[in-house]
Amino acid sequence: MSIFSDNIVFLRGQKNLSQHKLAEELILTRSRYVSYEYGAAEPPIEVLIRISKYFNISIDLLVTVDIRKFPLEEMVNLPGNKILLPVVVDPEGNNYIEIVPQKASMGYLKGYSDPEFIESLQKMQLPFLKNGKYRAFLADGDSMPPFADQSIIIGEYVETLENLKINKEYIFVTREGITYKTFLKRTKKSIMVSADNSLYEPYNIALEDIAEIWRYVRGILPQDYKPHTLPDETNLKHLVEEAKRSISNLESSILKLNH
Repeated sequence: MSIFSDNIVFLRGQKNLSQHKLAEELILTRSRYVSYEYGAAEPPIEVLIRISKYFNISIDLLVTVDIRKFPLEEMVNLPGNKILLPVVVDPEGNNYIEIVPQKASMGYLKGYSDPEFIESLQKMQLPFLKNGKYRAFLADGDSMPPFADQSIIIGEYVETLENLKINKEYIFVTREGITYKTFLKRTKKSIMVSADNSLYEPYNIALEDIAEIWRYVRGILPQDYKPHTLPDETNLKHLVEEAKRSISNLESSILKLNH
């Protein structure tokens, strides 16, 4: 039997349903449903979606994770029928904060809905962050400006796009990676974000590319961090204008020499 077969047998048992009754609920013949439980056939996507919605379990979990190993009542349900993770707590019932290193960001993009992957991450606790679900992301190099290399950036999970606030900072987990940006506005198909560095233009992230959003709440700087002062925006613009004039003068001089 496959993981999927084991899972639907387990879920059916949790609801105390017969094969015949569950097949009726899913608008399937009993023989067709039984073929899925026995692993003799694989359901098409429309049936997978039906089963996923019926049990309120993501398709990812249904087909890749042995859910018998994890308490379903402790899983956080997300919009769009996704599952975030089992909420891991200590013996006193306090939530842990998982730490995602940048070097593991690609693994996180594949495993953020996999309870086994989430449980394998390092964890920490902060006594002043108790209500809500938090996760920490470790900056690596220039990955999350303005935070320095090895800074820890902590975010609180955002359940829906409607909860995004204009001009507030968020950690966006997308198909391209993990990034720290300011939210500017939302359209039907995308959101517009900007970097803290004003030299970079705002850009759009397609809604379909967004896996998770975490509202920035705290930043922990590395031990040897030394703050440095960057030129202010006015001076930077002045330097750019000076560079443009110098290039223009150089081009004029070259043209005169050619003639």
